[in-house]
Amino acid sequence: MTLHTRDSLPVLTGRHALVTGANRGIGAAIVRTLSAAGARVSLLVRNAARAEAVAATLAGPYAVVVADVTDHEALVDACTAAAKALGPIDILVNNAGTAESAPFLKTETALFDRMIAMHLMAPVWASQAVLPSMIERKFGHIVNVASVAGLMGAPYVTAYTAAKHAMVGLTRALALEVAPRGISVNAVCPAYTDTDLVKGAVDRIVQRTGRSGSDALHSILSDAGQARIVTSDEVARAVFALCTAPAGSPVGQAIVVDGRAPDGEL
Repeated sequence: MTLHTRDSLPVLTGRHALVTGANRGIGAAIVRTLSAAGARVSLLVRNAARAEAVAATLAGPYAVVVADVTDHEALVDACTAAAKALGPIDILVNNAGTAESAPFLKTETALFDRMIAMHLMAPVWASQAVLPSMIERKFGHIVNVASVAGLMGAPYVTAYTAAKHAMVGLTRALALEVAPRGISVNAVCPAYTDTDLVKGAVDRIVQRTGRSGSDALHSILSDAGQARIVTSDEVARAVFALCTAPAGSPVGQAIVVDGRAPDGEL
């Protein structure tokens, strides 16, 4: 992986990045990318043991902090512990996520509650935890990992789609509030990516229909108008680009990562 440098040093040298859901998939790719760029990284996960394999691949200092991001108090405590371990948090990546599907008329209130807690309230609580220090230092980047589902509709995932729309709305509103204080808030919106979430969707289609895994994946991508599956590293590069932009700019952007750009470009 080649990352831009400034004055012969990685561009994120001296910065502390906290990434939620950092033990696999997109989150793991993000912490590897930011670590390679010189950042100290905190992996906020629910299970510390599962994070160690990722931590072992990192280029520099790291900390593992444990919390269920839908537990307000635990999440705030984890952010505090990360700051004590590696210094004030300069970069927050709200990446933790999950998806559940159901026909709308069978979507119970509890499912909406879970999706809103994960994709809206967890980023709210984490952002509230790190922003006071960012505001004091007049520097910070917050990147919310949303989804193309946060920009358009999708059947059978009403709760997930609504929650991701809420995340994008949070991004745009908060960005305008804190940009004058030197803080950038943006989102990346991946299309179907090579994660366990997509693998689970493929497996469910195979179980219901008896089709092969490749046919099921092709069907998912075709329905989404997506030529190929996005890689986690592509999403990580988009996050990296936002984290290395000048503080306070860009603001409130929802960057789509859908695999349509030439390989290696955003």
